Amino acid sequence: MSLANALIRHRRQYAFGALTVLLHVLVFDWFSGQLGRRREDAAPVVRAPLLAQLIEAPRPAPPAPPLVPQPKLNPPPPLPEVPPEPIEPIEPPPAGPDTAPASDPHAVSPGADSAAAVSADAATAQEGAAAQLASGQGRATMAAAGVQSQPAPPPQPPPPQQTAPAPAPLPQQRVYKVDLPPPAEITLDVARTDANGTQWHGEALLSWERAAPGYRVRVEAGIRVVFTRVNLLTLSSEGTVGDEGFIPILMTEKRRGRAATATHFNRKDGTLTFSASQAKYALVPGTQDKASLPLQLAAIARGDAKQLSGTIDILVGEDRDASVFSFTVAGQEQIDTRLGRLATWHLVRPPKPGSYHSRLEVWLAPGYGWLPVQIRNVEASGAVTTQTASNIVMKEAGSP
Repeated sequence: MSLANALIRHRRQYAFGALTVLLHVLVFDWFSGQLGRRREDAAPVVRAPLLAQLIEAPRPAPPAPPLVPQPKLNPPPPLPEVPPEPIEPIEPPPAGPDTAPASDPHAVSPGADSAAAVSADAATAQEGAAAQLASGQGRATMAAAGVQSQPAPPPQPPPPQQTAPAPAPLPQQRVYKVDLPPPAEITLDVARTDANGTQWHGEALLSWERAAPGYRVRVEAGIRVVFTRVNLLTLSSEGTVGDEGFIPILMTEKRRGRAATATHFNRKDGTLTFSASQAKYALVPGTQDKASLPLQLAAIARGDAKQLSGTIDILVGEDRDASVFSFTVAGQEQIDTRLGRLATWHLVRPPKPGSYHSRLEVWLAPGYGWLPVQIRNVEASGAVTTQTASNIVMKEAGSP
């Protein structure tokens, strides 16, 4: 072997040995770095997400608005004081043998004050007719099946009729000076608003005339249909006149779809009776019916306007019952009518528990002989009926 080949072989061995040593150094260096680290540092840590929620902070309440003082309303001017006439107590007339002891009057139908009220008794009559028809059909079916009906038992006598108590005597009853208003025919526009808001219009007529030996009053109320008027209510009052004013003897009432009724003022035995009920009352001076009442108020005002003070108590006979109407003067007012703006005295009868539940108002016009130029009835249900004069015709000359 030559010296050159030996040198080359030794160089290769030295180079391979040096490379081997270098590789071992690198491996040892890498292992030394890994031996100092923790396992947790080798892998990335996955953290749970952090949730955040925005909560709206409560808003402060707005400051209260400053109180604004309300303007004070000036009270209406007081009415001129009218000294009342001295009140003279009068003993009520003795009751008849059939008259019950005096007590509070029975309740009166609130709709009776309204001149345009409509009766619903026709429905009751139809129900009664339907019941009779059903009974007849049942008997016919039994006869066809050969079943004989048992004879009906004899009718039992009706129980004894109870006499209604008379109204309590008026305490310290006032005696009024009266002057009858001039006979006239008053046409009134009727406007009604039911409790449910339904509105309708009609026309009424109030007339009175002298008739031997006394007077006759007639009241008609109805609704307008095209070119005619359908009467819903007709009142008629007849009687005499005297120091008490109007003295009714008979009042009749006829409502559409309902039989006529009569109220009898029995002057001989001093009782007040009704064809529609068994009630009986003792007559007292100044007793009126529904038709003559507004005219009697006019007669009291015409007798002396000073009498329109305090309480004006009048016993009023209606179709089935009677009660004491208590009026007070609400004041002097200007009202608008188709006759123009009229100066009136406003009288009010408020509801009276246990007797009547409606509010009755009457406006008397001194410029027209103190005749009633407006009448309003406010029922307990909230229905309102207002009658306002649209024309007045005097039947004979008479001073206001």
